[in-house]
Amino acid sequence: MAGRRGGGKRVRDVAVIGVGMTHFGKFPERSLKDLAREAVEGALKHASVDRTLLQAAYVGNAMAGLMTGQECIRGQVLLRPLGIEAIPIVNAENACASASTAFHLGWLGVAAGLYDVVLALGVEKLYDEDKKKSFRALGSAVDVEFMTQIAAALKEAQGDKPSAGSGSSRSVFMDFYAMMGRLHMERFGTKKEHFAKIAVKNHYHGSLNPHAQYRETTTLEEVMAAPLVVEPLTRPMTSPLGDGAAAAVLCDAATARRLGARPVWVKASVLVSGKDRAFGEPDIVERAAKKAYESSGVGPGDLNVVEVHDATSAAELLAYEELGLCREGEGGRLVDECATTLGGRVPVNTSGGLCAKGHPVGATGIAQIAEIVWQLRGEAGERQVERARFGLTQNGGGALGNEAAAMAVHILAR
Repeated sequence: MAGRRGGGKRVRDVAVIGVGMTHFGKFPERSLKDLAREAVEGALKHASVDRTLLQAAYVGNAMAGLMTGQECIRGQVLLRPLGIEAIPIVNAENACASASTAFHLGWLGVAAGLYDVVLALGVEKLYDEDKKKSFRALGSAVDVEFMTQIAAALKEAQGDKPSAGSGSSRSVFMDFYAMMGRLHMERFGTKKEHFAKIAVKNHYHGSLNPHAQYRETTTLEEVMAAPLVVEPLTRPMTSPLGDGAAAAVLCDAATARRLGARPVWVKASVLVSGKDRAFGEPDIVERAAKKAYESSGVGPGDLNVVEVHDATSAAELLAYEELGLCREGEGGRLVDECATTLGGRVPVNTSGGLCAKGHPVGATGIAQIAEIVWQLRGEAGERQVERARFGLTQNGGGALGNEAAAMAVHILAR
């Protein structure tokens, strides 16, 4: 079975036949190897395949060099104790999009006919008792030669509400997202309460997810009254530091049939990079989504469940518009209508999203894909979306100029 993708080029259809992930959380006692083992073994079990069938592996990780000192051969180090060796093992480092990049490379290997069965793994240990160490690692996902200018620009953007602590008591990316949130409020009348309602929704969804870092529900009043990170974002509106891993097994259609698998099809796998974007041009999420919609034949109106990169609740609201779930400026209306809550028109972040499920950055992209696979296979338990047929994931990382450095969008179908 083959299809046409990307400018008419013929590629093989690719299926995800198994996924696995750890509970996300703060695990100072667990190693990268231990986290990787749990996710990989879970994915192989879910796929009902043995590791000996794997012909290649792609491993996403962003911060191990700065957090643990492990550089250069991370994938080989993590997989060898599992008996996964000798095959090609490719290391993918692409900021918060590292795992989705690894998945994209795995899809590419199978789609191109190079391999029949591959593994994609994302893993990260980001939590440390010295939080400054974690924030410094996250802060490396920008052009460090321009860090002084970046800091000055963010300070100016805070206007009459400056907030100290960027890069020391919080990730510098919280300032980027806060700035975008304030701009949306100024242009479209979006309220802080809209961001708070998204946080309430995602913490409710997270309470239903056994893999989530935070399993407690919260109220609008509690979110609004929580400690401020940087205006307009309070703590429940932001993603936490944490550790975790997620993995997926991919194969071609013929292999899926031979194995008797329950395939979830990768209808689109798109990876793009940031650029110097002129005012009024489509941003990186819009560009990636357009490519995904065009190559898959699936539009935003077809989607039944979506996982977006809500490093903050403001980022989720912006993603509604960038992905075409609503028109520009109408993200707040979508929130007020509860359209993105379980039971709504298009549930978003049924996993709890980054703010509740957690955001061990090198694992996030495949964790999103795992959630969509479970949803499309009817295996999501209390958070199951009824009759889910099409799902989308959006995962970005880093910052260059006025947009993310890397962005991945995947569309999956049962």
